[in-house]
Amino acid sequence: MDLGLRDKLVVVTGGGAGIGSGITRACLAESARVVVLARHSENVDAFMAEMKAAKAQCEFVEAHLEDTERCRTAIAEIETKFGDIYGLVNNAGVNDAVGLASGSVEKFVQSLEKNLIHCYALAHYALAGLKRQQGAIVNISSKVAKTGQGNTSGYAASKGGQLALTREWAAELLPDNVRVNAVLPAEVMTPLYERWLKMLGDPVVKLKEITDDIPLGHRMTTQAEIAAAVVFLLSPTQSGHTTGQHISVDGGYVHLDRALT
Repeated sequence: MDLGLRDKLVVVTGGGAGIGSGITRACLAESARVVVLARHSENVDAFMAEMKAAKAQCEFVEAHLEDTERCRTAIAEIETKFGDIYGLVNNAGVNDAVGLASGSVEKFVQSLEKNLIHCYALAHYALAGLKRQQGAIVNISSKVAKTGQGNTSGYAASKGGQLALTREWAAELLPDNVRVNAVLPAEVMTPLYERWLKMLGDPVVKLKEITDDIPLGHRMTTQAEIAAAVVFLLSPTQSGHTTGQHISVDGGYVHLDRALT
């Protein structure tokens, strides 16, 4: 199936590690051009070395996204080098455990800067090109936006904010044929998730406790399954009439009856 993404420019924040790297791979598989917008890390640098060795249509632009001025200059740099942005995937973020009791007002604001503010900034600065391309925005939210988790007010507020902005932007951009949707992962195995499991004493036992509560297949969602939903939502040919949607890719984790687990 041709998703109509050949040679279209897609920016994936945090696109060199975890779920973001899966999204980048899926876009490249559809012959899109991808810019990974992220800070340097061991995982990101290894991923980009792999992309360079494979001669993939994948470029890296370094940015600390909490810096909104850098968001502006990064978008300008991308547009100057590569042209108008067709797709913006707001994937970068971290569950930073800034709770109501355990956090502070300052840490809460910092969490919003890590997880939400850059989504608005990047979309704002890329908007003219997105309109010219009649492109698409996909926000990577989280089950935490709908379920809560406890002790993560900043992340929950940010991910809930992404869902609100998804529908607000979808409404605002209707006249411009720019579509905006969100994907909500739940339990997905990533390097960050693996590190978290290892902090819990017996990671094998903890992982089984988690997967026992996932109705479909009693297994984790894969990065590739999240990425497949994202590239579908980016596609002008296959999801050209899909906007304002919140798509949960989670094996029924959030919405199915708990009796099923």
